[in-house]
Amino acid sequence: MSQRFGRTRWKRFAVILLPCLAATAVLAAGVAENALAASFLISGEEFKLSADEVHGDGFSLYGTVDVTREHVQVPVAVTGFESATIHGLCQSAVFPIPVLGPFTLRLTGGRRPATVKGFFIDAKHLAAGEASSQRLDIGVAAGSLTTGEVSRGDRDSRFFNPNSPAQQASSINLTDVRITAVAVAAGSFDVPGLDVSLVRGRAECF
Repeated sequence: MSQRFGRTRWKRFAVILLPCLAATAVLAAGVAENALAASFLISGEEFKLSADEVHGDGFSLYGTVDVTREHVQVPVAVTGFESATIHGLCQSAVFPIPVLGPFTLRLTGGRRPATVKGFFIDAKHLAAGEASSQRLDIGVAAGSLTTGEVSRGDRDSRFFNPNSPAQQASSINLTDVRITAVAVAAGSFDVPGLDVSLVRGRAECF
């Protein structure tokens, strides 16, 4: 079923994410029973991404499971974009330094927007102040995505269930974006005015 949405409030928009999140729980159970094998290993540490505005083309959303080096299963909702423009980019990760305590590594963009292609975010939580999309398909089989993409690493993995529920849109606009993620992958990432800093204490993006 194809629908058109305009200026959809994120809380309402988030309701359609539930089938994907439910699918990740099923996949996690399969991993626990050794029915599936991880296609890559993650650190398991969470980090935060935020943006004032994101415009993406070729949007997709589906569930999968990441695995750490300690073989801990981490269900995630993968948000994908064929290409995206990001205004007000911020990325932060907090980590402890012995004796000195916690520090925050922050990456921010300049006044010009960042541009990215083949962009996939493995997220534990996504939120946005407002979302609007064009040609939105809800409940499409993950293996039948045509407008949105599936990460090549996921599609080639035994984690990927082509019959699990997913969604796609020809384009999507998000404002006041806040994401807690465990992994990000991109074919290319251009960040004009890049600034990287190490800050004592907790100075996260949100």
